[in-house]
Amino acid sequence: MNISARLILLLALGAGLLVVFDLLSPIMTPFFLGALFAYLGDPWVDRLEAWGLGRAFASALVFLLIAGLFTLLLVMLIPLLAQEASDLLSGLPDTLAWLQERLMPLLTQWIGVQVGALDVRGLAQEYLGQWQQSSDVLGYVLDQLTASGKAIFSAMMTLALTPVVAFYLMRDWDIITQRLDALVPRPGLKVTRALVKSGDDMLAAFIRGQLWVMILLGLFYSIGLGLLGIEMALIIGLIAGLASIVPYLGFILGLTLASVAAAYQFQDWLHPAYVLGVFVLGQILEGSFLTPWLVGDRIGLHPVAVIFAVLAGGQLFGFAGVLLALPVAAVLMVLVRFFLQQYLQSAWYQGDASDPMSEALESSANDASSSEDSAARLGSADSAEEETPTSTMNDDRKDDLVPAKPVTDEGGASV
Repeated sequence: MNISARLILLLALGAGLLVVFDLLSPIMTPFFLGALFAYLGDPWVDRLEAWGLGRAFASALVFLLIAGLFTLLLVMLIPLLAQEASDLLSGLPDTLAWLQERLMPLLTQWIGVQVGALDVRGLAQEYLGQWQQSSDVLGYVLDQLTASGKAIFSAMMTLALTPVVAFYLMRDWDIITQRLDALVPRPGLKVTRALVKSGDDMLAAFIRGQLWVMILLGLFYSIGLGLLGIEMALIIGLIAGLASIVPYLGFILGLTLASVAAAYQFQDWLHPAYVLGVFVLGQILEGSFLTPWLVGDRIGLHPVAVIFAVLAGGQLFGFAGVLLALPVAAVLMVLVRFFLQQYLQSAWYQGDASDPMSEALESSANDASSSEDSAARLGSADSAEEETPTSTMNDDRKDDLVPAKPVTDEGGASV
């Protein structure tokens, strides 16, 4: 099988996998989450296995540790988030009315466009009437989920299957990788292993490193806003931390929400200035310490590429696509760098005469040069033909001016 046939086969296989993922995207979320947890826990399992523990027992310990941490985090955060969400919703009409009274005139002054008045208080109270009928926020959420059987079934399946998938993948991770390694064609084994190693390093830097960056930034923003007395500090900090996966999105979104909350709560401009200081310090902390220390420069994804990857993943595969967008983009960067290196080292790029493509290009260039030379020679010939009659005429005139040489006979007498 030549290179072209192999390339066509690989492209067809990749297109088929994309179609399959698109068709199965509604049920792929627990498998993607399980694979993510298994990938995160595999280094811990390898360390425990090196200490003499069995693979299954080590996987169970790591799985219980991860599950315990997430359970503890949820137990601590859910009551706080529910309380802050309830306070936010109960004060939403007054907040919107304040925004209309204070912010709309400023917008009119800044942009020079008259912003129409809206009865935001009445709209908010009408919208929140259904919330007031419920005892609390959690009860309303449960009522809404119960009303949609498909949504509740999907959520339950995700919660039930993700731990199972994570445990079995974590336990059999080495076996799976060995079997995949055995399927690689032997001539390309060395290159494939090098690419997989580079992709693994980049994924580790991104998933493990960027996850810690998001968590630490969320904690920093929450603590900083809490020290300033912002009532929605926890929610705003978590939103800013999670949104920091897209460059500058967490900073812009968190700063906007926190500034509005501070201006409404304290009715001054001093506390929004303090909020700006908190987020500027967060950006300095992220750019100077967290990202270089936890992530490094091994990813190399441009901010525009990050935004495009997240939006494209969500558009193609939904929530599962959002989860996989940046890891897949990081792996694709490894392939792009590899093929770029191969291109820069190729005979086509360096101009090797033995390369068929280079020979074809050089032949085309020679043909073009030959055509130009032929045209030049034809032009010279035409010029010569135009000059030839004049030269002949001048020669004839010279012959007329030169006296004729006398002709003598054999006896020497002139004729």
